[in-house]
Amino acid sequence: MRVLVRGAGVAGLAVAHELAVGGAEVTLVEREPAPGGGASWYAGGMLAPFCERESAEPAVLVLGRNAARWWQAALPGLVRFEGTLVVAPPRDSGELARFAARTEGARRLDAAAVAALEPDLAGRFRSGLFFGQEAHLDPRRALLRLHARLVTLGVRCHFGRTAPPPGQRFERTVDCTGMAAGRPGLRGVRGEMLYLETGEIALSRPVRLIHPRFPVYVVPRGAGRFMVGATMIESAAEGPVSARSMMELLNAAYALHPAFGEARVVEASSGVRPAYADNLPRIEAEGDRLFVNGFHRHGFLLAPALAARAARLVLSHDAEPENSDETDRQRQGARVGSDDARSAAGRAEVPRQLLRDSGQ
Repeated sequence: MRVLVRGAGVAGLAVAHELAVGGAEVTLVEREPAPGGGASWYAGGMLAPFCERESAEPAVLVLGRNAARWWQAALPGLVRFEGTLVVAPPRDSGELARFAARTEGARRLDAAAVAALEPDLAGRFRSGLFFGQEAHLDPRRALLRLHARLVTLGVRCHFGRTAPPPGQRFERTVDCTGMAAGRPGLRGVRGEMLYLETGEIALSRPVRLIHPRFPVYVVPRGAGRFMVGATMIESAAEGPVSARSMMELLNAAYALHPAFGEARVVEASSGVRPAYADNLPRIEAEGDRLFVNGFHRHGFLLAPALAARAARLVLSHDAEPENSDETDRQRQGARVGSDDARSAAGRAEVPRQLLRDSGQ
């Protein structure tokens, strides 16, 4: 089967991967000159379904809980299985209990346990939450490596264009172009982030700081670099980071550790995330075309499950669209998560600590 995939963000690359592994002859086109030219390039890369569940629908946990295994299977050695630490300033320490109550999988920490996990945070937080089942990756490395993997699988990738070379015909098309798809009901959610550089602090894992307006996280990228993100602004406007957002992100980083006050700001960027009203992704069918869209802030977390689902629809010649009913979608997502877990477990060796923590 010959399939055209439009878009080389995380969704398009993941869909192309699943189709190629399934035996399809895949061509991928992307209007930008390189992979990840849209919002995917500015992602946090946190494979954190339990933390995200605190403010998201249950489907995010169902669909995302096996994402780390998919990435480890597709790109061995890229994923770091270090968990996620959640802390709060002393005045907001009561918010940790609320955070834990809205999700699952948290281990409560006292000040000594926080310091044991992250020595450079010793003495700064009296308590915290640790989600040991979670993981993270560097999104930019993931996008480039996944593209390289597609090339080895025989996928024909064409950048800087919105259509394949003339004369090519395809049985199915999968559109993963985000905001450019112009799907009904799709809205833009602007996210802004910073890259800071300092040798005065080291972190082993993403650290989330309870913030009154939006979830703030600091993710280590290695070599003294840290990503700080991310705002969630109901706007499809592109452009530079606003002064207010930069101040809020810098203040949050400083609240985590004063060393960030002297850090160098090496990048300040923004991207527009595509989202539907329920902030959950959808697969929609129109004739021989599938649309995979609406990942909101969960691209790297939910792309594996949605890509597996889309590939099955294409390869089975099933044109049934994703059910828009919330209950049915979550039930369908549970099946996707179960299938994805079996597939990933058969393709990669998963660290035993992760299996123990997730109760499998």
